[in-house]
Amino acid sequence: MANLVVFCILAVVIICSAVMCVMTKRIMRVATFLLFVLFGVAGIYFLLDYTFLGAAQISIYAGGITMMYIFAIQLVSKQALQGLVERFKGSRVLSGVLVSLIGLATVAVILLKNEFINAATQVADTEVPMAQIGNSLLGADKFQYVLPFEFISVFLLACIIGGIMIARKEENK
Repeated sequence: MANLVVFCILAVVIICSAVMCVMTKRIMRVATFLLFVLFGVAGIYFLLDYTFLGAAQISIYAGGITMMYIFAIQLVSKQALQGLVERFKGSRVLSGVLVSLIGLATVAVILLKNEFINAATQVADTEVPMAQIGNSLLGADKFQYVLPFEFISVFLLACIIGGIMIARKEENK
C-alpha cells in the first residue's frame, strides 16, 4: 500500500511538473520543472528497486543534462530571450495535431504487427548481476559501451567549446 501511495505522489509530481514545463513562459522555470520531472522518474526507478537506473538518472540526466541546459540558457544573450513569446496560428496547431496522430497511428501499427506488447508482458526469470552490467558499460569488446560514451563526451565537450566561442563573439560586438 505504501508503494502505491509513493507512486501516486511521484506520478502527480511528474505530471504537474511536465505540464508546467510546457506551459510556463520563463525559460529558467522550464529548466527547473524539467529537473523535477527527472527527479520524479528517478524516484520511480528507486521505487521499483532499480537502484542503478535511479542513480544514473540522477547523476546523468538530473545532474549533467539539466546543468548543460542551464549553461546554454545562460550563454544565450538576454536580448535573444526577451520577447520570445510565439503566437500560434490555427493552421500550425492543426498540422501539429495531424502529424502527431499520424505518428501515433504508425507506432500503434508497428506495435500490433510485431507483437511487442505480448513480448513485453513476459518477464525474465533471472536477474542480471551488477558485475555483468558494469562490464557491459565499461568494456571495449563487441556490444559494450565504452567507445560510445567516449564519443558522446567528446561531442559534449565540442558543444561546450562552441557555446563559449559563440558567447565570446557576441561580447566583441
